[in-house]
Amino acid sequence: MNNLKRGLGIIWMILGPASIIFMIWQAADKIGIAREQVQLATSAAAKSMAASNATNTILQWAIIIAVFLPIATGLVIFGKYAMAGEYDRLPESSQEL
Repeated sequence: MNNLKRGLGIIWMILGPASIIFMIWQAADKIGIAREQVQLATSAAAKSMAASNATNTILQWAIIIAVFLPIATGLVIFGKYAMAGEYDRLPESSQEL
């Protein structure tokens, strides 16, 4: 069981940065698409609507990344402790804490 915990620690340590990299990649892609729509709009009303959409897309992705960055950091920390063997012996009662 301890080997499984240590193996999963490696997975958590890889999953944290990988998820943030993937989110930033997706954000750049979606923001790029939104900005292209602004450039392709022909009328003033369409440009205004597309610009508003691009602003909303940027704001949404900034919030998503800001929320998930601490979660990814926690995954890396959790994986580090699992690799170090900190979870090899878990307390069985509150008196052991």
